[in-house]
Amino acid sequence: MVVSILLATVGKVGQADARVDDSSSRVSTVPVWLGVLAAISVAASFAAVLTFATSQLSSRMQQAVGGLLSVLAVCLVTAMVLWMRRTASTLLTQLRGEVARAMAIGAGTLTLTAFLAVGREGLETTLFIWTAVRASGSTLSPVLGAATGLAVAVLACWLLYRQAMRINLARFFTWTAVGLMVIAAGILACGLGDLQDTGWLPGARWLAFDLRGHLDPNSWWVSLMTGVTELSPTLTVLQVTAWVVYLAVVIPAFIRAGSTVRAATAGKTTAEAKPVDGAAPGRWERVVAGHMWPVATAMVLVPITIAAVVVALVPSRRTSTEIAVSITGKDCAKEWTSATGGTHTFLVDNRSGKAGEVTLTDATGAVVAEIEVIGPATTAPMTAVLGDGSYTFKCYLSGRPATASAAVRIAGTGTQAPPPAVAPVTADDLAGPNNRYQAAARAALDALTRDVAAIRADLVHNDIPTAQTDWLQAQLDWERVGASYNSFGDRGQAVAGLPQGLSDGVNDDGFTGLHRLEYGLYHNQTAAALIPVVDTLNTAVVAVLDNLASDDLAGDATKLPIRAHEILEDALRDHLSRIDDVGAGAAYPETYADVDITRVVLADLSPLLTARSPQLVSTATNLLDALQASLRATRANGRWQSPAQTPLAARQRVDADIGTALETLSAVPDLLEVAKGQ
Repeated sequence: MVVSILLATVGKVGQADARVDDSSSRVSTVPVWLGVLAAISVAASFAAVLTFATSQLSSRMQQAVGGLLSVLAVCLVTAMVLWMRRTASTLLTQLRGEVARAMAIGAGTLTLTAFLAVGREGLETTLFIWTAVRASGSTLSPVLGAATGLAVAVLACWLLYRQAMRINLARFFTWTAVGLMVIAAGILACGLGDLQDTGWLPGARWLAFDLRGHLDPNSWWVSLMTGVTELSPTLTVLQVTAWVVYLAVVIPAFIRAGSTVRAATAGKTTAEAKPVDGAAPGRWERVVAGHMWPVATAMVLVPITIAAVVVALVPSRRTSTEIAVSITGKDCAKEWTSATGGTHTFLVDNRSGKAGEVTLTDATGAVVAEIEVIGPATTAPMTAVLGDGSYTFKCYLSGRPATASAAVRIAGTGTQAPPPAVAPVTADDLAGPNNRYQAAARAALDALTRDVAAIRADLVHNDIPTAQTDWLQAQLDWERVGASYNSFGDRGQAVAGLPQGLSDGVNDDGFTGLHRLEYGLYHNQTAAALIPVVDTLNTAVVAVLDNLASDDLAGDATKLPIRAHEILEDALRDHLSRIDDVGAGAAYPETYADVDITRVVLADLSPLLTARSPQLVSTATNLLDALQASLRATRANGRWQSPAQTPLAARQRVDADIGTALETLSAVPDLLEVAKGQ
């Protein structure tokens, strides 16, 4: 837009001068194009320095710098949007006055004027595109979008210059500003998210929403929405708040800026709005006036030279043990051609536009090192100790077939012997252990069915105390099923759902199962009122039994290693924090039962775990023994006590022991993770 105004003004001023001089000569637009070329040189040099300098930082610092620059870009774009609003009605007149004055002084001054008029917008555009690339998580798509936008801008510039198209600047700036504000709000949210991930801002785990389980991030419409708004399917509370507050503040400010300008210019005449262009030229203007080519050459070459010097002087963070490899849509670490034994850090650059997983395996397929998740347009380090043997990179990208690098032979072990590689696990390896777990879960469900029948008989006889005792046994048998973290879905919720999240809480019709029965038994509800609750519970238990082998419940063998850790983690979350206590105060016996089923799962997985970590099972077993001893210590007079009745020291002992056990058990899912493609 600015370029077209400059060109049109040069043409009109030239025509006016020709009429005065009675000449047919045409004024050259070369000074304008040289100024534009110089502005492009500055913007390109800035982009090169920015990209190279940040690439030499650690991954954490890259994220932090990217976040800060995203916030800076939003500030600059916001200032530009408000400036556009204020100057839309006077920009044409102002630029024409500056161009006419520069032409009167000399071609060199016109070149400098064009450079200054375009240069600021060029720098802002460069920073905005750079941060948009980071925010979208893709290198290619934003660049293609930017290239398309620039091509459209060039076409519009040519049409405007040739007077084949007219445009209302005020309306054009208004709609452009609205689009920029929406994109800037998304970039601000992304930048703050980067700062949260680096720990510079709090709240990284305080999610406002997580739609990854409901949306395919690779679908065209999600990609389109992400590209337009720069928002992702997962946002923290801070990101959502910043997005809303930014738009709520900037849009009214934008509207007020337009109203202020209209009020300020309402009483002015056209003559008053024209700038005075007869001021005497300054010293620098006189110096550059007749030196168009030297001025243009300096403005083009100086930024390039400065950028080259900066790139040359910035120390590379890569050491002799660092090896750079890349991932594309077709290739996996094609740079992996040779190496020596010893410790190496692989700098994995994901250029594919997709998130994925990267592993380095030995000749047997055992995993030597891995990056579980590497996002698009991201470089992540992966350290491995290589010994004598062959090694291959394997890449598993979302929505793409698996790819692998060439196998590279390493001779010698270097100064440090490599640790044992982790043998890969297949779903078939886990099928047997999962079948044994299902047998234990089915036995617990059979016991639960008998418990529910006993509770109903107690209620028929109006024996609430006995019903409370039988309820505890039923709850413990359900814990021994191992349905942690809602892993049994809606069927599990029907057996042991909680009132949290229901519109009417404990009085909601959707509150059913063991905890609904617990609430009634400990809140003086009548036996007759609870019999229908028991009948509904029995139906839910039978449904779980009938569908136990389905993948939605316990049929997916790949979930078994996760259960080894999550059963106790769920106990810590729900029982020991008292989230699921609606009257019985049974956190400690429930946790004790969770330890029982954790032992079962650990025993089922023992052969696989021992082959990969010989001491893990014995260490975990000892820690589970200590935890159950701490839980038994909370009993008084042979009866379980609620956490509120338990001395502080005993509660702290339980909390410490379950934390230690969980830390050890957290290795199980990693050791027995089924690799993609297995």
